[in-house]
Amino acid sequence: MSLVVPTGTRLALLSQQEDLDMLYYALVFLVVGLVAGALGLFGVAAVASQIAWLLFLVGIILLVVHLVTGRGARVP
Repeated sequence: MSLVVPTGTRLALLSQQEDLDMLYYALVFLVVGLVAGALGLFGVAAVASQIAWLLFLVGIILLVVHLVTGRGARVP
């Protein structure tokens, strides 16, 4: 059984999934930075934490833009 989703809703769901992916990768880089810092690899920790911070900001900005400009499903 397949789920039928209207086109506009499908695009909104894909955009929201991309925003969540961005935040997921930000958390992954944050954890990598914390582990590298705990192991004494301060160069790796600094780069990973900067990447995590950048991805977090971009993800939050995209999420806010999506929520502000997002449209609901069109009902015929």
